[in-house]
Parts: sequence; C-alpha cells; structure tokens
Amino acid sequence: MIAGAESGPRALSVAVLAGGRSSEHDVSLSSGAAVRDGLLVAGHRVVWVEIGRDGVWRRDGEPFSVTPGGGLLGVDVAFPALHGPFGEDGTVQGMLETLDVPYVGAGVTASAVCLDKVLFKDLMSAAGVPQVDFVGVRAERLGHARAEVMADIARLGLPVFVKPAHLGSSVGIAKASDSAAIEQAIASAFEHDRLVIVEGMAGGIEVECGVVGALHEERDQAGDAAFASAPGEIVLAGDWYDFTAKYTPGGMELKVPARISATATDRVRELALKAFRATGCEGLARVDFFVDGESVLVNELNTMPGFTPTSVYAKLMDASGIPYPQLVDRLCRLARERHAERLT
Repeated sequence: MIAGAESGPRALSVAVLAGGRSSEHDVSLSSGAAVRDGLLVAGHRVVWVEIGRDGVWRRDGEPFSVTPGGGLLGVDVAFPALHGPFGEDGTVQGMLETLDVPYVGAGVTASAVCLDKVLFKDLMSAAGVPQVDFVGVRAERLGHARAEVMADIARLGLPVFVKPAHLGSSVGIAKASDSAAIEQAIASAFEHDRLVIVEGMAGGIEVECGVVGALHEERDQAGDAAFASAPGEIVLAGDWYDFTAKYTPGGMELKVPARISATATDRVRELALKAFRATGCEGLARVDFFVDGESVLVNELNTMPGFTPTSVYAKLMDASGIPYPQLVDRLCRLARERHAERLT
C-alpha cells in the first residue's frame, strides 16, 4: 500500500491547464475540472487556464500573454491536465520550462517519447521489456513500399489493432481481421496522424498499473523515486477496449486488485516501474499490460492518463492508499521538489 502524504505547510496557487488543440480536447476539460475540484478540496487556490482548439490560452475567457522566465500568472505550480498532441507530447512542457514554472508530470523528453507509441516501443525493446509485437507504419513508406509494409504486418497474425501513434483515449483505433480491413484502418488512422502503429493480438486480460512519485521524505535507502499501485483488471462489456468502452457508462469495469497470480502481480508492478524509469518519467504514469497466466506484456505508457475521480488511474491510486485530493496535492508538491532540485 502507498502511504497518502499529508498536505504541505502551506496552500499553493495552481494553474490547471485544460482543453488543448488535440482531438482529446473534451476529455481534457473533464480531467481538468476534476483536478480543479480535487485541489480545492485539498485547500489550494486554482487558476483555470483553458486552451482552445485554436491553441489560444485564456483565463476567464480572455487571451493572455506570457514572458520567458516570467512564470505563469503568478502561480506556484502548473497542472497540465492535457491529453494528446500539443499538450502531452512535450510542447507545453517545453513552454513551462521556458517560463520557469514548476509543473506536474513528465518532462519534455519523456513526454515526447511516451506519446509516440512507436518510439516508446523501440525504447522498451532496447530496455529488454517484454511487449506486444508491433509494426510502425509511416505514410511515406506505405506509399513507396506497400507490399513490404503489408508483409511486415502479416507476420503479426490476425486480428491486429491499428492506432494513430500520437493519440490516447482510444481515439482512432480499429480492430482489423483481414488485409482489406487493415488497409482501411490504416487509412482511417492516417486521418489523425502520419505515423500509425499496428499491434498483434495479445492473449489474456488487460491490466493497468499506476505509478506515482515519492516525495523526498518517503524515499528509501535505495532512493526509489516512485511507487507502483495495486494492478487493476479491465473487465469489458464488449469485445475490446475502444473509445466507447472507455467513456460510456457500463462499457467497462475496473477490478482492483486484478484477478491474477501473486507472481504476475509482482511482475506487473516491476515492469511498470521499469518502464517509468527507462523513459525518464516523473510524477505519474499509467502503464497498461496484457497478462496471460504468468506471461506479462507491456502495451503502452500514459504520462497524463484520464484524471477524473472515476478514471482508472485515480481509482488505482485510491485503492492503494491515496485518495483523489491527496493525489493531486502530492503531484503538485512533487513538481515543486523537482523544480527546486533543478535550480540547485
């Protein structure tokens, strides 16, 4: 179990960034509203910053400007509750670095790596992490070497799952069971992204594990900077975990702890931390797996998963000893600790 940290010595002023330019704009608004409410319960002051689909940052409906090195609206920390490109991919993180304001979550490099599903999987391969078989497909290569690309995909077997490489929330994903369906799914995914990932079918059940950073006073003698939650099992009402299952009431149920063996549970938590460290993540992440008996395969890592109190990540943390208000409080204090370390 993870020990819930007590609130720090003083209330913080937190800018919650929500919305954004990606197709996950509405999901981000829901996450941001929940973060705002949780921070208020924890005793903090919230400054709401909504990023429009046009990319403009607004406070109280009015655009505002910022100055490099000048912070952000005088706040102590920023909480970018943003999903997908132009928010979770290192772009906003780079801007916040330039403004010299502490911010929640992964830094520039880790954000960029983890949002690129192909690059993430390449890194996991280099780190020796077992994972689902995949093929990355770029629009340019498909145009010039279609037969080679389709042959590579054929080696994955059937069915396969086709995804835009830089989106989350199951946006643009399709399950394909023959070559014609694969080509159609790739074409549809290209409407979202110029890089597509095709993944083989994995057996077993879907399991997710949350990772959260350790505050300085919690780190053990080995210096472990993160904890892994109890794994949770995704129980689906339908065939697979698509956008509808993820966001429609009754589309899925989370069982915590997951109905897997003690050995598989330990392996999930071990690999969640290994993926977190290998990518250089900080603050938080949710790592998704397929577990079949004692076989554990990493599927992907989300640096800013859905963040409502009923989202999987929040439920995993709550089941592991950190209720929602303490969770958002912890993440803000972790951000400030990291920022202070970089200044020394």
